[in-house]
Amino acid sequence: MMSNNNKILALKYRPQSFKDLIGQEIAAEIILNGIQQNKTPNAYLLTGIRGVGKTTTARLIAKALNCNNDFTKNIQCPKGTYCHCLEIAASNHMDVIEIDAASKTGIDDVREIIENAKYSPTSGKYKIFIIDEVHMLSKQAFNGLLKTLEEPPSRLKFVLATTEVRKIPITILSRCQRLDLKRVSIENISKHLKKILEIEKILLSESIINIISMQSEGSVRDAVSLLDRVILFTKLRETKGELKEEEVIKILGINNKTEVIKLLNIILQGKTKEAVSIINQFLDNGVDARNILNDLLEVIYLFSRGVVFGIPTKDRSLTETEIKLINESVKNIQIEDLNLFWHLTIKAIENLNFSNNEKINLEMYIIEMTHVRGLSAEKKTSTDLSDKQNLAPIENNIRSSSQMNPENKFKDQLKSLNQEEIDMDNKPINQVNVLTNNKLEIKSFQDLINIAKSNNEFDLLFDLERNVNLIAFEQNKIEISFNPKLSKNFIKHLANKLYEWTNTRWIISLSQKEGLKSIYDQKIIDKQNTIKDLKNADEVKKILKTFDQIELTDIKNIDKNND
Repeated sequence: MMSNNNKILALKYRPQSFKDLIGQEIAAEIILNGIQQNKTPNAYLLTGIRGVGKTTTARLIAKALNCNNDFTKNIQCPKGTYCHCLEIAASNHMDVIEIDAASKTGIDDVREIIENAKYSPTSGKYKIFIIDEVHMLSKQAFNGLLKTLEEPPSRLKFVLATTEVRKIPITILSRCQRLDLKRVSIENISKHLKKILEIEKILLSESIINIISMQSEGSVRDAVSLLDRVILFTKLRETKGELKEEEVIKILGINNKTEVIKLLNIILQGKTKEAVSIINQFLDNGVDARNILNDLLEVIYLFSRGVVFGIPTKDRSLTETEIKLINESVKNIQIEDLNLFWHLTIKAIENLNFSNNEKINLEMYIIEMTHVRGLSAEKKTSTDLSDKQNLAPIENNIRSSSQMNPENKFKDQLKSLNQEEIDMDNKPINQVNVLTNNKLEIKSFQDLINIAKSNNEFDLLFDLERNVNLIAFEQNKIEISFNPKLSKNFIKHLANKLYEWTNTRWIISLSQKEGLKSIYDQKIIDKQNTIKDLKNADEVKKILKTFDQIELTDIKNIDKNND
């Protein structure tokens, strides 16, 4: 039998009581209160990422239900006397049955559980089934569990554990008491690692403990496993002395965040050769390509946060050097570039699934990244120059009235300027100023519709007839309201065409006044009125009376010139 000293740290320091659970105080309190008040559910459902204590909590529940003493008050079992706790901790208790749903997924396996559930516990107070990775069960297996979960025998309990709670049917969720085990904070993981190091009588610097804690991503088991790897290195290496951060980074196969920050800076500067060289150095050090890209994602996020909010000076996930480096780096960075880099990095991670050569994939990613910001800057310079030279045929300074909803779909075309209407020369006005361009004369709203029709502008025509309500139409001035069906590019489209057709400046006012009926709605009303008048005409009455099975429902104009 393996001695306790020879166990790996993750098993050696596994929590043996609820007070030892790290970062799960709320879940532990709910469980303990339920057991103390004898209000335990038929089934518990423990959810959370790997390594936060799902299986450990399940065993602690089994201990608390079966212990000869009051486990909830942390009373130790007397030495030399039999207690169920030791057997449960060793996973060899007859009444506590652990099942791996990843390997037993079918209905036949569930039938075996149901059949076994009929029998009373052999020695303990309760028979407990711990089903790990329960989301792996088949649909038929879940259906087989439903009745037993809802009305189990009085001495039967289920503890289900999963990392994918969304894959569990709602019918199962509704029959369980769900407990979400959260990610453990870096601070709590660091405290736990320090306790282990103190017991093991091993010295590691605060910075190394922080590196291990951050790399664990909230998983205590991952953190202790990484610590185990570092400890093994310190015991086996020939040269004794204090372990350095650089050594730990190589041991764990990760990147120094400072180096990744420097890499992103080099990419932002467009230094392709230097960036590719650093990437190849990472690969030569044994760092996985996916880890490199994920590290870059994290740094892009930190840069974005620095641009928008600023980097907190007391962020435990960052060293003082890294905080200073990020704050210096983000001074001349646009958030648009960082957003683009974020999407390109995610795309590169996805591309790893389709490429066998990580080196080529990463180099192409770096080449794309170093050139894309230059293109972005060039495009922006070109746009600024174009604006200065008035090369754009149309300039819209559009402002909605103070009564309009600012969150409408025209927010990209309408500029809200603190209840003021501002034109191209920054002078207050009451309408929308739009530049336009051609030689036709438009004297009425009907003229506008006729011109749109003759020029085959069917999208514009559709909106003008169906979705626009005319309020006023004067020389080079239009005031309209609209319904929610109006296309979002209508204003821009109309402005372009007015410029093209009239070569004059038009003032377009958007309002929430009711206005006239749309052309389409008015046509429907006119037709209904005409039908009503026709029905009252004597000749039509005679026809309807003669043919009592017919009804006048529609009218059409007949074109005499049409054969």
